[in-house]
Amino acid sequence: MSKAKRAPARALGRYVALIRGINVGRAKRIAMADLRALVEDLGYADVRTLLNSGNVVFSSTPKAAADAGARIERAMTSRLHVSARVIVLSASELAEAIAANPLLSIAKDPTRLLVTVFTGPSHRTRLDSLTRENWDPDTLAIGARVAYLWCPDGMLDSRLAVAVGRALGDAATSRNWATMTKLHALATDSDPSLG
Repeated sequence: MSKAKRAPARALGRYVALIRGINVGRAKRIAMADLRALVEDLGYADVRTLLNSGNVVFSSTPKAAADAGARIERAMTSRLHVSARVIVLSASELAEAIAANPLLSIAKDPTRLLVTVFTGPSHRTRLDSLTRENWDPDTLAIGARVAYLWCPDGMLDSRLAVAVGRALGDAATSRNWATMTKLHALATDSDPSLG
């Protein structure tokens, strides 16, 4: 396992890479230790993973982070033989998504509150028509870089989750609220022992 590279903390910001569809079923299996080593070898620092579902928190300069998603995608394909979309948010973008969630007053189970992160802000327009439909008992809200889905009966039986997935395709990836708040905590905490 490679050693984490560190640069002066003042030059670095925190970022979160969300990898779409890995370690779901038997396809696209990646060990988190291999994923951490890959991200470290690309020159990113303080690399931590959360759960086994493709959540990576790392430090980088803004310039190096600008193409982090594409670099991680290429490295996963060439080194780990797994192709998957990687969406990167800055810690401040993640904090904005957490703070702006309008569904917290109705969403009582964090495992049934889904946050769908767009590859880019322009993808939010793909959901415009869905905002005009009645999804009861589900609820949809759109943020700057994410969509919030409250699915009280679960994701598997949610017409809304299916419709959002169909509209966005691989231009998005989703995490439940519990995972998003844990990622936010990792991205804002400077204690490397937590990851």
